[in-house]
Parts: sequence; C-alpha cells; structure tokens
Amino acid sequence: MKLGEMGHWAFMLGIVVAIVGAFTGAAYAETVTYILVILGVIVGLLNITEKEVTSFLIAVMALLLAGAAGLERLPAVGGTLGLILSNIATFVAPAAVIVALKAVYELGKK
Repeated sequence: MKLGEMGHWAFMLGIVVAIVGAFTGAAYAETVTYILVILGVIVGLLNITEKEVTSFLIAVMALLLAGAAGLERLPAVGGTLGLILSNIATFVAPAAVIVALKAVYELGKK
C-alpha cells in the first residue's frame, strides 16, 4: 500500500471513528480520543500536499468553529451532533498542527 493510500484510508477511518465514537458513550471516550489523535497525525503527515495546505487549514478552522458553535443545545439531535463535531475536531486538530508546522518550515526555508 502506498503512503498516499494509507493517508486516504486514515482519513476515512478517522471520520468513521468520529461518528461511531459519538454513539459509544463515555465508556470508550478516552480510547476514541487516542485513535482520533493518532489518525489525525497520520493524515497530517501523509495526506496534505503543499498545494492543499491553505484549503485544508481553512476547512479545519470551519470545522473547529462549527464544533464550538453550541450545536449540542439543539433539541433531539444536538447532543449527538455536538459529540460528532467534537470528535471530528479532535481528529483534524493534530493534522492541522502538523500541516501548519510543515507550512511554516517551507516558508522559513525559502
């Protein structure tokens, strides 16, 4: 399996784990968090090319803002939706840090 494919599968798995993790409850919250962080690091290292950096970081900011918007207060679906967005934020934040550090390194290198 090529590294690009591994990054793609890590991204897909991260989204699935973020969604499923919202339904598992507090019993597996810590385990889900560790898995999401590890997958986020893999995505940040393998998946985002130099050409995609700006788009990726803008998308991450949108996801993080949506996660902080207080959607968990919506009736019926809010709690689950809030947990899903929180898990997605946990997944993309490490990827964003790595991508941002790579971008800063590339800018400093020039």
